[in-house]
Amino acid sequence: MATPAELAAYRAVGTLYNALMTALVLGLVTRRGEEIARDYVFRHFRRQHLEKFLPGLQKLGLADQPDAPACALYHYHSNALGGVKTGYLRESDRKAWVRYPPPRWIWRGTAIAAVPHSVSAAMLHGWHGHNGVSLENPGLGFVCTGMTVDGMPGLEGYYFDYGRPLKEDERVRFAYGQEGMPRVDWANQPRLETADWPEGRRQRTFRAYALEYLRTMLPTLQELLGAADAQTELGRVARLVGLQFHEETARDMGLPTDVERGDLSSARDFGCWLSSILKAQGEEIETMERDGAVAVTQTGWRAMRELTLADPLKAFDAWNELWLGAAAAHDRLLTVQTARTLGKRGWRIGWKIAGR
Repeated sequence: MATPAELAAYRAVGTLYNALMTALVLGLVTRRGEEIARDYVFRHFRRQHLEKFLPGLQKLGLADQPDAPACALYHYHSNALGGVKTGYLRESDRKAWVRYPPPRWIWRGTAIAAVPHSVSAAMLHGWHGHNGVSLENPGLGFVCTGMTVDGMPGLEGYYFDYGRPLKEDERVRFAYGQEGMPRVDWANQPRLETADWPEGRRQRTFRAYALEYLRTMLPTLQELLGAADAQTELGRVARLVGLQFHEETARDMGLPTDVERGDLSSARDFGCWLSSILKAQGEEIETMERDGAVAVTQTGWRAMRELTLADPLKAFDAWNELWLGAAAAHDRLLTVQTARTLGKRGWRIGWKIAGR
């Protein structure tokens, strides 16, 4: 059984990486333009699709279902595992609906007001429109009947098997005002055994769901912008997310924030916050005090295991801004010195937290 402190740390991981994904997309919209943001979202979800979709069908026991219901059920179950409210309705073997009611998980809070139609639609082109290709069914497409970013009461649509090969621009079609998802009986939606999981296991799954956004984010952004520009864009928003969300996560974990003491006690509090979140993320962490400072040491970087990055050190430095921003929000009179190496034996990372 997970303790209340562990549950709070799992929630913090999910909160931070959810916010980081949203912030990155909004940052690209405002600083690089709608086209770059759209390209990033398309690449991000296409990468996730190619890595997760077919293995996920097998894990969820959906591989023997007709293609349209299998696809809709995949989105229904996989998002539910990540804590995202999703609805499902099967009309026939050839037509099955999926719906993501508001609030949209990926565009949390008022951020949704800044997401252009094309950027939200890029997710559908990147993932939903490629399901038929991956299933070797050229007649399977997705019809979107509404998106929350356009003021609709949810993102919804249906998979449909046309029974004929589709052109690439037919794989995702928008049909606003022409159809709407029939009423969903929320009390009788499909259930996985996960509905009976203890809270700790559900929170660990939510953590893993959010972490996948980070794992996809780093290589995708480096491929799109180059390692140096990727570091600039991701590092900027990571620091802002740390500044904005430290208080919320620290209070949930029962830790102080915004203390302005710059002493060893304050360093201990932030070291506790940082080490708890990194442990909840699945990292190997050791914390100790030395020379009037708190040292948090991480051996390896599990979240990035098996990833191929154009420049791993620049990717780390961008990610690390998340913790530097959080430290500044916790106590602006603290300093955090980071040491990181990547050698044959893997990552070795250390944070030294001290007063000024």
